[in-house]
Amino acid sequence: MADLFTAAVEDRLRSSAPLAARLRPRTIDDVVGQDHLVGQGKPLRRLVERDRLTSAIFWGPPGTGKTTLALAVAGSTARAFEQLSAVTAGVKDVREVIERARQRLGERGQGTILFLDEIHRFSKAQQDALLPAVEDGTLTLIGATTENPFFEVNPPLRSRSTLFRLEPLPPSAIRTLIERGLEAEGATATADAIDLLVDRAGGDGRQVLTSLEVACALAGDGVVELDHVEAALGTSALRYGRDDHYDVISAFIKSMRGSDPDAAIYWLARMLEAGEDARFIARRIVIFASEDVGMADPQALVVAVAAAQAVEHVGLPEAQLNLSQAVIHMATAPKSNTATTAIGGARRAVRDGSLGEVPAHLRDAHYQGAATLGHGTGYEYPHDDERGWVEQQYLPDELVGQHWYRPSRHGFEREIDERMKQRRQPDEGTA
Repeated sequence: MADLFTAAVEDRLRSSAPLAARLRPRTIDDVVGQDHLVGQGKPLRRLVERDRLTSAIFWGPPGTGKTTLALAVAGSTARAFEQLSAVTAGVKDVREVIERARQRLGERGQGTILFLDEIHRFSKAQQDALLPAVEDGTLTLIGATTENPFFEVNPPLRSRSTLFRLEPLPPSAIRTLIERGLEAEGATATADAIDLLVDRAGGDGRQVLTSLEVACALAGDGVVELDHVEAALGTSALRYGRDDHYDVISAFIKSMRGSDPDAAIYWLARMLEAGEDARFIARRIVIFASEDVGMADPQALVVAVAAAQAVEHVGLPEAQLNLSQAVIHMATAPKSNTATTAIGGARRAVRDGSLGEVPAHLRDAHYQGAATLGHGTGYEYPHDDERGWVEQQYLPDELVGQHWYRPSRHGFEREIDERMKQRRQPDEGTA
């Protein structure tokens, strides 16, 4: 009777659950998207089909199917499945799961999978409580996180887990979800309505199903039209599609490069209001600091990295102030792309075969016998010279006279240019 009652409750909950929950696949064959993991012959599918999956961490943006994938794995394995959320669970809950896992293993020889959602919310002590059971095979852990596991998961636990990165769902997968959602709702939709849902999904499957469910409710027994979808999207978080993502970030970078702080701040605001990942924005600012400001203002990289750290440690909404400061600094700083052109030119030279030998006086001379090979002989220590530098060959013989770094005349780099010219004058005079 208890089993019948439990089954009835589950059926009732399933029928009244949100659309995204109702459409969750029962096996790995039903998973939409993440073909790099669950496509035919791909690593996660092969491990699940052979029931050889060891502890794993599913890592990716919201709505990419981390929980869905864990439940699909559970439906494709003979092992028992337990689920906890790090938001509500504590060490006591973890220990109870471990005890039940030991009983199953001892009594029936059945393994246990523990799915721990939002594992990054667990403290170090809570994660450590899992370690012995994971280490001895009492249970297989599947952790899900939107955060970088290299920062948020304890190294001992992470080293015993396989990391699987989930990507935002492509438009084709979003369309498949919409088709399944319409079928589950017993509804139809116009092509324009479906296109708008796909465009606004931003790779988030859960978000698009939530919006579809609202649109179906607004349409009633009729066809889901464009205005229903627009209204549904208006009641959910503001998002923008894949094209908007690339166009806005392009405008953002070009505004900073063009030294227009007002435009740069505007595009920053557009991204933040649309729900763009603040860490993605911070990464772009860090890249820009070296790519477009560089040595014209070496402090720019320090500011950019500090803003990125603030995003990690402070989070939104407060970190918007740090991002704003960094963006204004980048936009108003003098510009130079010489760091970009220098490394690009040097790497091209290496790829093209410029691989001369290390000059003997620059070779490592710290090991026994190096002196007999001439290593280090003739090397002049720059700190022994009152100028702090000496005229000395540092490039291979074949590359002497090559210059990949050419300072601009902008900002701090003007001073660098003067200093480098003074040092090169003797060489240029003898050339």
